[in-house]
Amino acid sequence: MSKPPVPPVPPAPPAMLVIFGAMGDLTRRLLVPALVNMTRLGLAGDGLEVLGVGIDHGDDATLREALDSFAPEPGGEGAAEKDAAWTRLRDRVAYLEGDFTQDAVYEALKARLTGNAAFYLAVPPRFFGDIVDKLGEHGLTTETPTAFRRIAIEKPFGHDLASARALNARILAQVGEAQIYRLDHFLGKETVQNIMTARFANMMIERVWNADCIANVQITAAETVDVGTRGKFYDSTGALRDMVPNHLFQLLAMVAMEPPASFDAEAIRNEKGKVLKAVRAWSPAKAKRNGVRGVYTAGQIGDRDIPDYTASPDIAPDSRTETYVALKLMVDTWRWAGVPFYLRTGKAMKCRDTEVVITFKPVPFASFHPSNAERLPPNRLVIQVQPDEGLSLDLLIKQPGLGVDTVPIALDFRYADRFDIGHLTGYESLLYDMFMGDQTLFQRADAIEAGWAAVQPFLDIWAAEGAPDPYPAGSVGPDAADALLERDGHVWHMIEAAKP
Repeated sequence: MSKPPVPPVPPAPPAMLVIFGAMGDLTRRLLVPALVNMTRLGLAGDGLEVLGVGIDHGDDATLREALDSFAPEPGGEGAAEKDAAWTRLRDRVAYLEGDFTQDAVYEALKARLTGNAAFYLAVPPRFFGDIVDKLGEHGLTTETPTAFRRIAIEKPFGHDLASARALNARILAQVGEAQIYRLDHFLGKETVQNIMTARFANMMIERVWNADCIANVQITAAETVDVGTRGKFYDSTGALRDMVPNHLFQLLAMVAMEPPASFDAEAIRNEKGKVLKAVRAWSPAKAKRNGVRGVYTAGQIGDRDIPDYTASPDIAPDSRTETYVALKLMVDTWRWAGVPFYLRTGKAMKCRDTEVVITFKPVPFASFHPSNAERLPPNRLVIQVQPDEGLSLDLLIKQPGLGVDTVPIALDFRYADRFDIGHLTGYESLLYDMFMGDQTLFQRADAIEAGWAAVQPFLDIWAAEGAPDPYPAGSVGPDAADALLERDGHVWHMIEAAKP
């Protein structure tokens, strides 16, 4: 059976996408492939222009040639259409050489802009404020009734609560909140967006989506990759800053938010903001008890030998940076009173697995043989974000035979079995929404600051502590993470590799 295509939507309006950091990894691996997909799918027309800004010496041809090997996917399904889409887009890709900390770049940029423009900051975070200041000083953020000016900013947005507040204040001094698109690429994934649909379009799910029926919520983002060549960035960041107040908190907000009054951007962002503001900020003593951090040691993942974290390039031998984090959080609302939210993320782990697991409470009594009743596993809803996008609901049924014994079964749905979405990067919906002016999938200043406020107690207590707990590369993390749940009578959902 053929898979239905992505439903058609109106193409984005003509605009110039200005990418600061045009020669960087993000541009080549994700942004340009997403733009090619948008062209192929009709999400962007011939009015889309791309202007890359970078300090590397070169001209239009230099950038186009640098992107040639990244844009299409030769030999794969749909490669011919992707090649054709890249050919169509390629002539509208241009390059502006210059140092984006200097005024000359912005004067040259000003001469090229005539209509709609979106500025994408694919640069290290230390340049976010500088670029926005320069854009504002040179009048490049001023909108007119016929031309928008928008700014897309990648994470991490700040490195703690104080820096996030300062960066928000600096940017909002130049542009309005409606012009800022703070990206979290997790929100471009179909399964993440489907959390709201699964909840609010299905009465049977929403009726049990509360503390009366749910025992705990687990959010996992496990990676098999180690730090590799990113040591300089990672050793100053760590797993908590890199993943928790952005990726994992966005998943938490989707799971825990109240039904919005409507599905417009501000209504949804209001509810997500309320959830993040309701995450309990632990005292130092409770932060110490409810947080675990780890660091991987030498091990093996598949056929790869992984060295100690501290043996990686650009990592200090006495580093105390964590590569794994597990947290217990509470959301202080009526819906979630008493329900623990367990978050974990780590590098060099057993397998790649990003998921949300809703574990329901056991039935109040069971008319089964006592020994069997004690072994009844709970119902679980597993929302698989990556790599095997889909949903699975664990239920109990009667095992065939003369007795009344139960057996667990799973009702599984995989996106790849039903829809043709494997070629998408997740950035297509984010870029399209930015061009269309829809901020639903983007973070607002108050939500950013609420996320940092929730993790600040952990940052503070860990800054004064010793080294993180070790765990072998290729494992599921340190033993202390298991103990974090066991004292509440819970266990982590097993991290599993994608289905074949």
